[in-house]
Amino acid sequence: MLRFLRIRNLAVIEAVEVEFEPGFNVLTGETGAGKSILVEAVGLLLGARASADLVRTGEAQATIEAIFDDPSTRSARSGEAARNDRARPGKAGARELIVRREITSQGRSRSFIDGALATAAALRDLSSRLVELHGQHEHQSLLDPLAHLPLLDDYADLTAVAADVAAAWTSVRTLREQLERSRMDAREKAARLDLIAFQLGEIEKAAPKPGEDEELASTRQVLASAERVQRLCEESYSALYDNDSAVLAGLGGVWKRVGELATIDPQFAPYVESRDGIKSQLEDLAFFLRSYADGIDASPGRLQQVEDRLALVDRLKRKYGPTLQEVIDTGAALARERELLTGAGEGADALTKALEAATSTYLDLARGLSRRRRAAAATFARELEALLAELAMARTRFEVRFNDGELPPEGWGERGIDQAEFFISPNPGEDLRPLARIVSGGELSRVMLALKTLAGAGARTLIFDEVDAGIGGRVADVVGSRLQALGEEFQVLCITHLPQIAARGDAQFAIEKSVRGRRTVTRVERLDDAGRVEEVARMIGGASVTEQVRASARELLSGGSKRTRSTQARRAGRNP
Repeated sequence: MLRFLRIRNLAVIEAVEVEFEPGFNVLTGETGAGKSILVEAVGLLLGARASADLVRTGEAQATIEAIFDDPSTRSARSGEAARNDRARPGKAGARELIVRREITSQGRSRSFIDGALATAAALRDLSSRLVELHGQHEHQSLLDPLAHLPLLDDYADLTAVAADVAAAWTSVRTLREQLERSRMDAREKAARLDLIAFQLGEIEKAAPKPGEDEELASTRQVLASAERVQRLCEESYSALYDNDSAVLAGLGGVWKRVGELATIDPQFAPYVESRDGIKSQLEDLAFFLRSYADGIDASPGRLQQVEDRLALVDRLKRKYGPTLQEVIDTGAALARERELLTGAGEGADALTKALEAATSTYLDLARGLSRRRRAAAATFARELEALLAELAMARTRFEVRFNDGELPPEGWGERGIDQAEFFISPNPGEDLRPLARIVSGGELSRVMLALKTLAGAGARTLIFDEVDAGIGGRVADVVGSRLQALGEEFQVLCITHLPQIAARGDAQFAIEKSVRGRRTVTRVERLDDAGRVEEVARMIGGASVTEQVRASARELLSGGSKRTRSTQARRAGRNP
């Protein structure tokens, strides 16, 4: 669950802090106010590509921070840290996770998870575990038939089996490539070995380490500002520990007075008990400041060394990347291929046997997956039709169509031996046709929402950016109802322009853009009951908000609150 989001100097946002609620959160505001920037900020936080253009004009750096409750991991710490974990608000057993990303005006980016530097791959892992983000046009991915099998696998709980099939296919493909190379003639083999020797020599000479490029970029930033960093460290150390009016020296008198207060009023006793811990933390900070400043090698030679190393790593990434991990993986693959071609690895006969065994394993897994997919498809179609009926597509027919029989060997792949595509007929009397050729924008939004409801969500937070595009009236109300129902199982964040959907939210946030001091500023405000009436009235009536429009807004919100109370009663096991 996304509990807290803080954004600094991102696009038109100068400073925003938002605390989200469990359940259904709606975000509303005028077009262009900056609603989608919040969604983009979460995407950046979870590994999306960063750009210098995202940093607010005139600022050196944009920062995005968030606190998640991660139910998939539990704190293994003991003592006071574990007690603090249990005392934190949020889902029982969920560990608090703090994620931060910094983007400089030069386009460089650094990421942190719980204060430690993190790679983009680590952020993407978090994304798959914590958040599913659906942008304004992301449901267009439904138009790609390649996206259909994974949705069916999610519904039928076949994701793990599909992953086994993909792993088996990787083994088959690797062995095929190795076998082909082992059968090269002498001239081809010599040419290939020369190329391997050159490429592997470049990588081995550089000896790159995982995450080294990010560490080098961070070090370069520190060294480029070494004089300022040292000055700040020295001033802070002096203020804390070293000068005549040092904070640590002055705290003795403070604790003496607080101790006297504790003898008068026991409410001060906890503060007296915590004084040793506070003193220890401040001393640790003081000594770290001193050692950090002393440890900075601010010489031009050191900075040049870092620059040269970073240039070498960047050159390797351009040739063998694009990421440093891919460079390292390429080096390992080249080393294995060299062993094979020089006879140090397995011979052609051994590779042939290994390939036959790997192919047999792959086909066994893929055929089992195919049978289960086809068995689940009919139930999947029936349940999806029922959900679409709730979303004002009552007579829609839906079908998952597979290839006839197994695909030939040239068609095998990591998805198995199946090809599948969704076919749909939204109107009576029409033939079933491919999804990409039949639905309107509004219908596509509803199909995506129904699929997400049916397949479930691996993540705890679902973010929808204007999923209501192309719909209105009664359909908007049923879409709002479905989003609210999703909010019973997951945390849902939804950007919407429709009052029917906004009225169903458990919490509503208004996003407003204004001009202050010749600068555009976006702010986010959680609305109370009166504020929600005004905001929903604005969504209904636009610039002209009359008492009649406000009455309509109150009626919408009243209906939404009744449904929310009914949901809460069901959760508690009571009749509403």
